[in-house]
Formats: sequence, C-alpha cells, structure tokens
Amino acid sequence: MQLKRVVVTGMGALTPIGNNVEEYRQALLEGVSGAAPITKFDTTLFKTKFACEVKGYDPLNFMDKKEARKMDTFCQYALTTTEEAVRDAQVDFEKINTNKVGVIWSSGIGGIWSFQDEIINYAETGKNPRFNPFFITKILADMSAGLISIKYGLRGVNFITVSACASSTNAIIDAYNYIRLGKANMIITGGSEASVTEASVGGFNAMKALSTRNEDPQTASRPFDQERDGFVLGEGSATLILEELEHARKRGAKIYAEVVGGGNAADAYHMTATHPEGLGAYLAMQDALEDAGLSPDAVDYINAHATSTPLGDVSEMHAIAKLFGESLSKISVSATKSMTGHLLGAAGAIEAVASILAIQHGMIPPTINTRQVDEAIPAKLDLTIGRAVEKEVNVAMSNTFGFGGHNAIAIFSKLRD
Repeated sequence: MQLKRVVVTGMGALTPIGNNVEEYRQALLEGVSGAAPITKFDTTLFKTKFACEVKGYDPLNFMDKKEARKMDTFCQYALTTTEEAVRDAQVDFEKINTNKVGVIWSSGIGGIWSFQDEIINYAETGKNPRFNPFFITKILADMSAGLISIKYGLRGVNFITVSACASSTNAIIDAYNYIRLGKANMIITGGSEASVTEASVGGFNAMKALSTRNEDPQTASRPFDQERDGFVLGEGSATLILEELEHARKRGAKIYAEVVGGGNAADAYHMTATHPEGLGAYLAMQDALEDAGLSPDAVDYINAHATSTPLGDVSEMHAIAKLFGESLSKISVSATKSMTGHLLGAAGAIEAVASILAIQHGMIPPTINTRQVDEAIPAKLDLTIGRAVEKEVNVAMSNTFGFGGHNAIAIFSKLRD
C-alpha cells in the first residue's frame, strides 16, 4: 500500500506566553518566562504559589456566554485555538467532504476545574446533590473532540488520546497515521489543558514534582540546571490542521511543514520516574527516525521534553546522546518549557508548533534560566542556552514523555520533493 503524505496547513496557539501563534513565536524568540504568582486561587497554604497561567484570555471573545457555561475551561481553550487554526488554514468546510475530516484531540486531565468545583460545592452545601446539569459533560476529556466536530460539522474519525504528558503528541501521531492510511483527508489535532487548580497543585506538591522557587518564579523552570527543583505547571492549548498533501494542494493551502515520522515506546519501569538510562525515550526516538526513513544525522533541532526535574532531564539527554552519537555536533537542543512551563497533556501540541516555527523561520528558540548545566548531562550537547539562534532547520523532532512510562516522538520537516 502506498502511504499518503501528510502536511501541516494551519496552526493555533493559546499559551502562557502568547494568546495566538504569532505572539507565542515572538515570546519564544525573546526568551519570555510565563511564570508568575497564581491568580486562580488563594495559594497561602500551598508549597508552590506560582504557575504559568494563560493571561488576558476571555472566552466570550470566542463564544457566547451560554455556550461557555456549558463547558470546562480546557474545552474553551480547545475551541479557541481550533478557530485560529481553521482560519489560518483557510478551510471552507462547505467545499470539502466533511465525512473525511476528523478530530483527534487530547488532554491529560480533562475537566478538573469543573470536577473540583462541583465536589467542593457538594461538600459545602451539606452534601445536597444539586449538581450542574452539565457536570458530566464538562469533566469528560473526550468532549473537547466532540465539541470541535459539532461546531464545524465534521463526521470523520473522532476521539481523544490520553497518555499523561505524551497525550497530544500521540494525538498528532494518530492523526498522521489515519491520514497516511487514507482514512481521512484532514484531521484537526492537538491538545488542551486547564489544570492550574488547588487539586492539581496540591497533588503535584504531595509527590514533590513541582518547583517551590516562590521567591523567583520567573526563573523556576530551569531545565538542565544544577539547581533545578521540579517543573512549573502550565496551561493552554494548541491546534494543528493535518492534511493529505494532494488534498492540500488542490485547495491551494499554504504548507508549513510535512509530518514525516512518529514513534512510541514504554519505559516499563516506574509510575512516575523515567527510566534512568532513558530507555523508553531512546526506543521511541529510534522508532520515529525509522518511521521517517531518516538517519540520526538528518535531524537539525530537538525540542526536548526537559521539564526541569532532576531525574527526567538527565535521562532524556543520555538517551539523545546515545542515539545521535557523532551527529550531536550538528543538532540544536532546547527546552521551551523553560518559558511556557509544563502544559501536561497539551505540552506536545504547543511544542509541535514551536518545532514547526523553527523550521519555518530558521530560528532555534532558547532554553532560558539555565545558569550552570548539571554535570550529569553530556557536555557535547548543544542546549541553546540564553538566546535564540539563527539556523536552517530542515528536520525537527519533538519529544514528550508521560507518567506511566509513555514516550511519544513526532518528526516534522520542510516539504520534501
């Protein structure tokens, strides 16, 4: 069977450092930190008092009040970035076969805001079971994909992927596979997360995963740094329009990049800790390269998962060093979570956008806040620290790993001949 080719024809983003793709791009290149004191709840009794929140966002700029009240914030985010991506791709759904247009979305946690609020209300009102009639639909993670399909009348494949912080990369890989197998002409894919809540912060604090650098939150996300002490929680969304190449050409779509490979593997090691030698990461990157038909020396840029945790950063860098070997000298590696924080299930989506922007504009976004690189990290890695670097990027790899030992890798390239 001759596999179809898959391209990216539209993008949308809502992040802690920019509320659309262009704002996000500029902030990445300027090395802007999205971390600040949490505004969504009182953090007095919490060990961590800061996060990377979305700023200046009003859902009523994108939907009416009645609609907004029916959905959790993560769904609002999903619809917002999808609207930008659809507009960017200049899709007229009345002129294409919407039976062959699908939605494969993702969220690691789903409607945790709504779940938390309803349970608190239940407890505070003397356990009076007067729940919101939209309670169940607001907390269901799959509702994001459903709402997108309903808004645009899309009757193709429709589901979400859940693999913790690898969720949206898995969504992108699944969308890529459905299109190249001929099961869809176009798929709206990506991920959204709105988990800056008491429950999330408290839960991550309990497992000692979050940074507690409350005195200087803007520098708290410091991947690879000797003094890193955990990740910074983020929120937001990103949408990619994936399309079969000839379908895109026939409608005259602009093409940002080609999706050329996807790889998956499991650590099979621990619920939350990465494999100490990065075995799952190594296998997933190797799988993605084989899928793309590329040798390691073809990669120009790696957007690392690099969450700023003591164990995770080291294991990933060792996996990269082992796989790429002598090719490391030509590969730029950077950790954009140093700016955005960790968007959990949406991380892969916003980092896929960052990777595609690097290809499109020939600029490597920096790793900020890293003052002294941990001696346990291989010295031969180019971590692009401090400032953006101009460089031609033909092939970019986006790495994501999730609790449970999930590893998902997506590879993008300039449109190949």
